Amino acid sequence: MRVATGQSEVVAGIDIATAAVRVMCVDAHGRVRSESRAPLPAPVRGAGGRSEQDARAWWPAVAAALRRATAALPLGGREVVAVATSATSGTVVLADDAGEPVGPALMYDDRRATELNARAQELGAARWRDLGLTVGPTAALGRIAWLAGAYGSDDGRGRHLLHTPDLIGWRLTGGPVATDWSHALKSGYDPRVGEWPGEVLAALGVPPGWLPPVQAPATGVGTVCAVAASETGLPVGCSVRLGMTDGCAGQIATGAVRPGQFVGVLGTTYVLKGVTRELTADPSGALYSHRHPDGWWLPGGASSTGGEALAHLPADRLPALDAAAEARGPASVVAYPLRREGERFPFVSGAARGFLLGTPADEADRHRADLEGVAFLERLALDRVGELGVTVEGPLWAAGGGSRSPLWNRVRATVLGRPLRIADHAETAFGAALLAASGTLHPDVATSATAMVRTGRDIEPDEAERAALDESYATFTAALRERGWLR
Repeated sequence: MRVATGQSEVVAGIDIATAAVRVMCVDAHGRVRSESRAPLPAPVRGAGGRSEQDARAWWPAVAAALRRATAALPLGGREVVAVATSATSGTVVLADDAGEPVGPALMYDDRRATELNARAQELGAARWRDLGLTVGPTAALGRIAWLAGAYGSDDGRGRHLLHTPDLIGWRLTGGPVATDWSHALKSGYDPRVGEWPGEVLAALGVPPGWLPPVQAPATGVGTVCAVAASETGLPVGCSVRLGMTDGCAGQIATGAVRPGQFVGVLGTTYVLKGVTRELTADPSGALYSHRHPDGWWLPGGASSTGGEALAHLPADRLPALDAAAEARGPASVVAYPLRREGERFPFVSGAARGFLLGTPADEADRHRADLEGVAFLERLALDRVGELGVTVEGPLWAAGGGSRSPLWNRVRATVLGRPLRIADHAETAFGAALLAASGTLHPDVATSATAMVRTGRDIEPDEAERAALDESYATFTAALRERGWLR
């Protein structure tokens, strides 16, 4: 382990999202010293649920963003001691022995391998049950099997199955690197016993030589080579460390990294993630766990609704609606603001549909009901976690675009009956920087988070509204049970 010795030393976190790359350079105290972005080509989506992106665009975008971010530092990048990369979960690409993609990347939402994933679920049923995981229609495991069918013939060329950060690690170091157990989870890696599911992969025809070795996030896997240094502004010898998926990195960025701590991420959809000492298995499949970099577990689940409940409203109208909804107090109606078919967390039901119980008095009343409805789902999610034997301690950390609304935060805190704690930089790139800091600026991930994450004041429940919201929550859950969606 190399621990920083100078005040100027920083780490770089890379976030490769669907539309853009973002880089943040952060010091040992969590201060963002520079940041930059670079666009990516939009995925190409087509028949059969196909979703592809040109993987050859990833490195130029990463290099450009790094170059701008390092150039903005006082020492021009020489102070960067480590770098880590996080990306969307489940995006994979096949590469040759030179690390060049042999085809497009198959994106996280690609559904071409739905039937192969169903077969993988059957083949590894006992393993997935013990792991508390369901191989869903968009799991990367099926896409790897699809790639084996498309490119598996012996043509004399080596093949390497790469997740997005694996390709970036190859470019940074000049050779193939291990993958982390977070990005590998949806590809079938079993972090409980530390192995790829050989029996499933063999039955699906996946060549064993395709798969990379797997190590813990934040592990050092090499150093920046001269070629990469010239393209990025990073110094030769800078430590290259493993990242985690975007959702996990976002959780770490909030500071919720120790057992009992949970974060509610209110983005387009609502995601609850936390930390437990032991693996938590959910028979319904709604909750599943990544492995924590320090050896614990990260249970989490993603709802089918969240911030998109307000997507029909122009963004510039939201502040006025929030003000009107705050002035009127608790809604007179109860809403389940689900705008698509089916729910996946905190309960699983393909039949679930949004509903509105009662007639709103006005637009502000309906807006308040939508805010409360998402908060009710959050409370139901915490209730579900409790039913599985997990204790949530202290405040609930809050992240995502929805956490920028003071009204929504207060409604959530009141519905939950516990404070919300808002993090300053709950972004994937910041979480990747925390992982880069583990073993370089700080001994481990938990210590990195303690030293680097800054939080604002806690949002306390409004006791004057507590009884009304408790009553509406009871009505909400009763309606779910009457429809047979919630047991």
